[in-house]
Amino acid sequence: MTDEAILDVLRGHPWVATARRGSQGVLVRPRPETLAARPRPGALLREFLEHWGDVYDWVYEGSPEPGEPDFSGWRASDTGRPLPEDHMADWLRCTADLVLSRRPSRVLELGCGSGLLLHALREHLSAYVGTDVSAAAVERLGPVTTPRLAVVRAAAHEARSEQVTRALADTMGPRTRPDCVLLNSVTQCFPHLGYLRAVLLDALDLVAPGGTLIIGDIRHAGLLGHYCRWVERAKDPEADAAEIGRRAARRAAQEEEMLLDPRMVARIALEAGRPVAVSAHARTMAGDTELTRYRYDLVLHTDVEAPDWPRSGVRDGIPNALLDDSPGACTPHALRGGGAVLLDLADPARLAVARPASTGRFTAQSVAALAEGVEPGLLAHEPMTAFVARRLPEVLYDHLRSVLPGAQLPVIGVEEAPGDAR
Repeated sequence: MTDEAILDVLRGHPWVATARRGSQGVLVRPRPETLAARPRPGALLREFLEHWGDVYDWVYEGSPEPGEPDFSGWRASDTGRPLPEDHMADWLRCTADLVLSRRPSRVLELGCGSGLLLHALREHLSAYVGTDVSAAAVERLGPVTTPRLAVVRAAAHEARSEQVTRALADTMGPRTRPDCVLLNSVTQCFPHLGYLRAVLLDALDLVAPGGTLIIGDIRHAGLLGHYCRWVERAKDPEADAAEIGRRAARRAAQEEEMLLDPRMVARIALEAGRPVAVSAHARTMAGDTELTRYRYDLVLHTDVEAPDWPRSGVRDGIPNALLDDSPGACTPHALRGGGAVLLDLADPARLAVARPASTGRFTAQSVAALAEGVEPGLLAHEPMTAFVARRLPEVLYDHLRSVLPGAQLPVIGVEEAPGDAR
């Protein structure tokens, strides 16, 4: 069997754009359309999303009855044990308080999961629509639906789909828009920036004038290295620093979730076609876990005036004691009560305090400008790259075996996996 015959078979696969000989085997490049943000059936990106749907179907099987808090699947990366329930309850209160501080009436939640926020918010709302990619999650929440509360099965990129549009009209009224769109602990399951862009721009287009898009529990891209070293040190306290560094670098390269810097989200918000202000909130739970250390909440305020970053009245540059033992360091929890506890937008290991909270909003333009000169890889970690590098060769080996049985299989590597497919 000639090398050219193998290359021809690889080029014929619907996921492959090009295949060529490399120094140590064959290099393939995936087709952009199989990574597109609005995937067709059978696309590589759809398989990525279905993987997460399968994960959560498994997590929600055997969950408590609807209405009971369900923290299934929440385990600490450093110990592997379930996170303490009181800490998770504090985590939930933190997000619910942030949403309610905006005084919403009509909420669209993309990625509602087991309904944690649905139950925390519903008594304060006139209407709620939740979506989730997990069939088990949607089925589980069926008994709690009412004429003003609906849950439908849809992925985050399907917020403009017929089933979601119909649910919004049925619960909120024809041509009535949600005044808050909520994505909580969801972006880590996104594949790449193109997908994030599609979801956020749809959400910003959907939200009513003066409303908010709240993106909660985001993993911070600027803290990926710190997080990986923290996990590796917890697993092996006796290892030397160089070895911890090597293990952390390997863990970071294999990270299977999306991480984002707020400045990257601000860049996307500039494309919304309406004024957007940004505030980045630290997680203020009392416990010292990865949920407090490495995650934050982002509020995109639409159609409001806001100053540029920085501004007087905001106390910034406070070392976060969970990440930095410099003099004057404080935990986010210790700062709670003194105003809105924010992230320092230029340094995720530092905090800021705004009082009143409205002084902590800044124009998307000024927040995005803080990213000038910063390497793109420090602003976002896109898990689709690692997924494609692992999954595409697996599929192509099976393809070669079925088309060319008995052929000697080459080493297959992925030459490029576009992360910004639209």
